[in-house]
Amino acid sequence: MTSIGQTQILRETTNKEPSKTVGLISDTHIPTRARALPKAVFKFFAKVDYIIHAGDIVELEVIDELETLAPVLAVQGNMDGPRVCGALPKVNSLKVMNWKIGVTHDPSAFYGMHKMRELAKQNLFNVLVYGHTHRSNVKWEGKTLYINPGSPTNPEPPFLTRPTVGLLRITKAAIIPEIMQI
Repeated sequence: MTSIGQTQILRETTNKEPSKTVGLISDTHIPTRARALPKAVFKFFAKVDYIIHAGDIVELEVIDELETLAPVLAVQGNMDGPRVCGALPKVNSLKVMNWKIGVTHDPSAFYGMHKMRELAKQNLFNVLVYGHTHRSNVKWEGKTLYINPGSPTNPEPPFLTRPTVGLLRITKAAIIPEIMQI
């Protein structure tokens, strides 16, 4: 492993350790801000083991589409109506190879890390996936990863930011986050 400042680059090894891949998506806003999921989402998520959607789904059919690729764990967002909010919780989680991954839509990221830290600590999350800002972000704080995959349909601000999704490559020893531009 090579370190460059705060970024760690893991080198490929010939020892193929068992791994899982989790696709991360948020703020799809279909059909209010986009007609459909971009085709690139299906390309990037073609071989994932799980998909996490961090809210602002708007129509549950988006979950159905994503489930043709892999099981989906999702939460409600602030723009989701009664049908979505009735079907999905505000906070959810899953364990992958003994790593606990939590997801919520709006952990008050615009106001700093306090609420996100509290949520991760209370729930023993190794990873907290969130949305709401429509901006991708990856932040390690100690051994906890905070990641926002951004939006594949409605990035903010649109003139500076490209649509994005995220991936987590997970082994028993490490979690490697990646943001993918569409």
